[in-house]
Amino acid sequence: MTTRNDGPSARRQFLKTAGVLAVGTAAVGSAACDVKEPAQVDDSSAARLLGFDRTLLDALATTVLPAILGAAGVRAATDRFVAWADGYDPVAEEMHGYGYSDIRYLPADPSPAWRAQLEALDALSRKTQRVPFARGTDEQRTAVLEAALRTESGERLPSPLAARHIALALLAHWSASPDAWNLALGAQVSPGTCRKLDDALRAPLPLAPAGASAKPEATS
Repeated sequence: MTTRNDGPSARRQFLKTAGVLAVGTAAVGSAACDVKEPAQVDDSSAARLLGFDRTLLDALATTVLPAILGAAGVRAATDRFVAWADGYDPVAEEMHGYGYSDIRYLPADPSPAWRAQLEALDALSRKTQRVPFARGTDEQRTAVLEAALRTESGERLPSPLAARHIALALLAHWSASPDAWNLALGAQVSPGTCRKLDDALRAPLPLAPAGASAKPEATS
């Protein structure tokens, strides 16, 4: 399974479909403004992992996340994944609508399996590519991932919690983020975030070029 392609056509197609793939991944967050989100962490606390090997995780992120994000964007997406995984509350009661009688609970913590899979990727890279995973080229890391994910279906991304491999969990977590939707649609739609009532009827602003801020809409 190839997860990275830097060609312009392939990149555009990926970003075009990222929002569709992310539908149903409500486990990452809620669109309701009054729902308490997991606490965000700063750079110093993001480095205090609960067992993740950040060198391996960063190498994986560089391989599976779109190159259009740039190094800073890939790092930020990985930090958010770490904060979400570290703050996950296993077997917590799921959010449910008013009037629902049945109570459902979230699955067990997937992080231990994901950490083991990171180590397995490194072991597989050393065996098949004769190089540690984090030190391999992009082509070598992709070859390792293709071998590790050969039994996975490529039809659509699962929700992060339903991902059976950390590579898919990382990609699915980013694909469900407001940044992914914005890139896919080419505008600042930012689903899952609050919007002022005054802005409700305005068209979303276009994305700002890299290194620049978006210009406000012209007013009459």
